[in-house]
Amino acid sequence: MDIKEIQNLIKFVAKSGASEVKLEMEDIKITIKTGSEKTETTIVQAAPMAGLPQVAAPVAAAPVVEISTPAPAATSDDSNYITVKSPIIGTFYRKPSPDKPNFVEVGSEISVGDTVCVIEAMKLFNEIESEVSGKIVKVLVDDSSPVEFDQPLFLVDPS
Repeated sequence: MDIKEIQNLIKFVAKSGASEVKLEMEDIKITIKTGSEKTETTIVQAAPMAGLPQVAAPVAAAPVVEISTPAPAATSDDSNYITVKSPIIGTFYRKPSPDKPNFVEVGSEISVGDTVCVIEAMKLFNEIESEVSGKIVKVLVDDSSPVEFDQPLFLVDPS
């Protein structure tokens, strides 16, 4: 099992709402526990292999902590703003194609149903529409960056 497969498993468990998942294979044992505040991942190597799997396993735990901690901090600092979040996992794009202008900029007025970005998932480009009206205060994701499910994309001032 490589690091990408472990990361995908962690993402799947986080989205599923399961509180604990244990996976045991021939040479590896993985336990993923999720709680309301943090995700804990335990990876135990049962049969020592060449250095590669042992080096890859600890690296897999680091992104989980980084992903789960910034979101609450951004929300609490800007509590008077509404957050537009990603409904899917994919690659975030601010414009419909490289030669077109961005859908929205900081200061843009948006209405319910306005397209604010595109997220590419499995070679399909999904237009993300705003569920709120207001003014874009901050763009939280860089263009062409990978995004997670429920990751904050924009801050909107509803007033």
